[in-house]
Amino acid sequence: MFTHPNFSPIALEIGPLAIRWYGLMYLVAFGLFFTLGRIRLKQAYWAGSTKLDGRGLEDLLFWGAMGVVLGGRLGYVVFYKPVYYLQHPLEALAVWQGGMSFHGGLIGVSLALLWFAKRRGIPYLRLMDFVSPLIPLGLAAGRMGNFINGELWGRPTLGPWAMVFPQAADGLGRHASQLYQFALEGLLLFVIVWWFSSKPRAPGAVAGVFLAGYAAMRFVAEFAREPDSFLGLLALSLSMGQWLCIPMAALGIYLMLSAPSRAGVARV
Repeated sequence: MFTHPNFSPIALEIGPLAIRWYGLMYLVAFGLFFTLGRIRLKQAYWAGSTKLDGRGLEDLLFWGAMGVVLGGRLGYVVFYKPVYYLQHPLEALAVWQGGMSFHGGLIGVSLALLWFAKRRGIPYLRLMDFVSPLIPLGLAAGRMGNFINGELWGRPTLGPWAMVFPQAADGLGRHASQLYQFALEGLLLFVIVWWFSSKPRAPGAVAGVFLAGYAAMRFVAEFAREPDSFLGLLALSLSMGQWLCIPMAALGIYLMLSAPSRAGVARV
């Protein structure tokens, strides 16, 4: 059995300024997005495009980041604590208190990309295909931030891989589910989507692989993750995260299966 190192959530303090690990992980995620985006722009499939270049990538990162933060917070409010925030509406704006939803962030990013695509005259599914391989490593950074903070720990287990999280204050050995998600939704999903996107695909196919792949991996990882204490398990003993993955998987499968019918759509 292992014990969580109980890292300080503060990575660096300069006078009154405290830089937290989780904030640094957001910066790492955005940096990876931009770096991988530059690499992707040089791929033969995208090279020479007049509609998305290095400057456009900077704008895309800005609007995508806004979508992540606003959508992630709104998703948490709506999906996880709607009654509480109806009673305390001003606290919905207190993002520094924690509480973000990946699925809400995904919706926020999707809407931001829709606006960006219309503004730039880029086919929406093509833009989604471009962005999808840039996301998983950012998700991996986020899960590493969760692990450093000792939050979102897993369910109790008697396995030799169990880890005691002092933050849980119960002394139980638990799954290090943050690391499972780091490996599945982060590293493995990146390898799959990046490889799949390395060749020309019909519009929506790459986005479909990302959506279905994430949903499947998150659904599996949720069996090892402790459900939110204020929600517990829902119908069919599934967590809220698992229920939110079901429509996500359905949309991803639809995009993959319907992609051949869009094969003749003009490329970016």
